[in-house]
Amino acid sequence: METLLQQLTRGNALFLIIILGIGGSFHTGYHITELSSPSPYIQRFINSSWYNRYEEPPPPQTITMIWSLIVSMYAVGGLFGTMSVTFVSGMLGRKKAMICNSSIAIVAAGIMMTSKYARSYEMIIVARILYGYTAGLGSSTHLMYLGEISPRKFRGIVTLTSVTFGSLGKLSGQFFGLSEILGREELWNIVLCVPAFFSVVQVIVLPFLPEAPRYLFIEKGDDMACKKALQSLWGQGDYKEEMDEMLAEQLAIEAAPPKSPLQLLRDRSVRWQLMSMSIIYCCNQLSGMSAISIFSFDIFLKAGIPGDKIRYVTLGLGVSEIITSISCVSNSLSFTAGGATATLNSELFIQSSRLASFVLMGIQRWLMFAIMGLVFPFLITALNSYCFVLFACMCLLGFLFTFFILPETKGKTLLEISEEFKALTVCGKSSLEKKNIQTKL
Repeated sequence: METLLQQLTRGNALFLIIILGIGGSFHTGYHITELSSPSPYIQRFINSSWYNRYEEPPPPQTITMIWSLIVSMYAVGGLFGTMSVTFVSGMLGRKKAMICNSSIAIVAAGIMMTSKYARSYEMIIVARILYGYTAGLGSSTHLMYLGEISPRKFRGIVTLTSVTFGSLGKLSGQFFGLSEILGREELWNIVLCVPAFFSVVQVIVLPFLPEAPRYLFIEKGDDMACKKALQSLWGQGDYKEEMDEMLAEQLAIEAAPPKSPLQLLRDRSVRWQLMSMSIIYCCNQLSGMSAISIFSFDIFLKAGIPGDKIRYVTLGLGVSEIITSISCVSNSLSFTAGGATATLNSELFIQSSRLASFVLMGIQRWLMFAIMGLVFPFLITALNSYCFVLFACMCLLGFLFTFFILPETKGKTLLEISEEFKALTVCGKSSLEKKNIQTKL
């Protein structure tokens, strides 16, 4: 740990990690939990807005439908945000993409803030779509940025910080929702705009920090700017090993140009990487954590916890999640970061495939998020607490796959990791052996 801390404090790396975190995965975590506390106030706002507009109370199913749209449109926005990662990050670069993303988040907060005074629940839906878009674009770009600023030996640890900031965002959504803070009926619109403050900070500060070195070297071909960025981030040094790794990756990309998501799906050489990502992401989404974050009030109410105490229980849940994410970073110093979901895209794909992989996995993530949001209320009604048996089975599947199939990634270059995947055996044969046989023929 001392070596990492010393390295972080030699340059701007630690500061950049913090700035990226508060404008990246922090927002995703916050917007997942932000609706839990003010939900009754928002539903009353929908009711009063409808009455003021039509001079009659809305049918109960209408309130339910509008509320469902407010919740679910976040996932729809996230899906579109993820699908635009390739275009926005490729065109603007990682730094400008994050600045653009934070600017959209500020606009969304403005719409959310004024919705109460305009008596418009439609504005809440629009703001939630934009929040989702910034979460989809921002979380993927955040992870890419982290993976591309890191030397090989710190890559897993640095990318894992996105998980910590995501957990911090969830905790903040629960904290600001307390009645002693902002969780009162007259302040519900302010609760939903808190992350905009961090977006403003990122827009002001990020222009003065370096672009991702890997992006500068591989995609822009500017080795001098790459070396300058590395020195700014990690202190003075020649960084020959890191730049040699980027050069080898650049040569590999010249032989295999950047792929679209559809081309990546058709590429047999990365089939194991895609399969591993898909299975682990699926198990992570179906582990029950997202359900607990979104439906914590309903879950704890069915568990017999008094309604006025639930907000404090969820706050404890958020603290536990932060402790877990920090322990993952600590463990990765001694063991491996390859099993952590947040690091996988940066660890398993070379530059030509990374953007497309972020799009594909982001689409899966937001689709699973939307499905969970639609299905879980029926699951908990039908199975009560036994629904978590299904989640436990998914956790077991993820553990078995990671333990027996996923190759170790700690301390290896991206090309070495790619070769390990090619060497994975299926029915006694590996894709690497097949390639050798075809070459000999």
